[in-house]
Amino acid sequence: MDCDAFFASVEKRDNPELADKPVIVGGGKRGVVSTCCYLARIKGVRSAMPMFQALKLCPDAVVVKPRFEAYVAASKAIRAMMDELTPVVEPLSLDEAFMDLTGTQRLHGAPPAVMLARLTRRMKDELGLTGSIGLSHNKFLAKVASDLDKPRGFSVIGKAETQDFLRPRSVRMIWGIGPAAQESLDRVGIRTFEDLLRWDQADLVARFGGMGDRLWHLARGQDARRVSNRTPVKGLSNETTFGEDTSDPDILDGHIWRMAEKVSGRAKAKDLAGRVVTLKLKRSNHTLVSKRHSLRHPTQVADTIYRVARGMFDTVAGQAPFRLVGVGISDLTGADIADLEGDLLDPDAGKRAKAEKATDAIRARFGADAIIKGRALR
Repeated sequence: MDCDAFFASVEKRDNPELADKPVIVGGGKRGVVSTCCYLARIKGVRSAMPMFQALKLCPDAVVVKPRFEAYVAASKAIRAMMDELTPVVEPLSLDEAFMDLTGTQRLHGAPPAVMLARLTRRMKDELGLTGSIGLSHNKFLAKVASDLDKPRGFSVIGKAETQDFLRPRSVRMIWGIGPAAQESLDRVGIRTFEDLLRWDQADLVARFGGMGDRLWHLARGQDARRVSNRTPVKGLSNETTFGEDTSDPDILDGHIWRMAEKVSGRAKAKDLAGRVVTLKLKRSNHTLVSKRHSLRHPTQVADTIYRVARGMFDTVAGQAPFRLVGVGISDLTGADIADLEGDLLDPDAGKRAKAEKATDAIRARFGADAIIKGRALR
């Protein structure tokens, strides 16, 4: 199930004045498009497009800043509906998930197609949101089917019709085939699934390596991956794009702190901690500067994440101005082994961690803005 223009749909639901207007969710003029409604897509606007380009294509668009709290709440409500259909739900993002409905007909007294139709009706009636369904016998084909008739699509690809369905279609339909991969395939005359079927498996592997083996199986509609509700989270991060390039260390410091707080909050909500802190910066010429630092012990404390990220920033500050900053943690572990020991080189770290826990408790009771660090106001 793939929600239709999810962020934009939530914005239109919560603000009826936007219902008939093209809506773009994203940053300012120097940012990028997170998503947009179908009215904007008709004009050529696409996700990840620079905002200035999107506004040239659709000058009458209403640009809305992302409200991730609202999107997370809507996503959780949809996930609860999915969990009623099957315990095997594998989310891909806030607005998209695989579901394994094998063997659920006896439980629900109706086949999967009927239950999925009921799911989308519930989403519309109870949440004011729509989604598109792809139903098939494996993950690859279910994903393909979900994209066939958006928005509010419902497509089924059965086993018996798989080969006839795939044969004339472009290999661009394959998830993960981008411009570079497509160019490599074009050079050897592979444009459709029928072209792929002419190749022996060994020849595809010799030419394209692991991707060649994957292509051989997908050309035949074969995908052995199982739907799993235990896919591990690899990392947590947050980033922001500025309205104007900046070299001001105080402004950048404030953003690094806010990013660290957001990453820490997500880690605490998921009972996770990270052994590696990462810093991402984009310069005015769009080149990326990326730094990472491994910790002795995993952490979920915002103060620790901030101090490590700020230390890495100090080593590259001379490359300013910057147009984007991001902070993240990776190599994740459970929170039960996080922040267990003090730091001999920073004897006050334990005190700051305790103060942060007290701050979390106050915010949980009185709201997120009950206590704000001074550096966050820069």
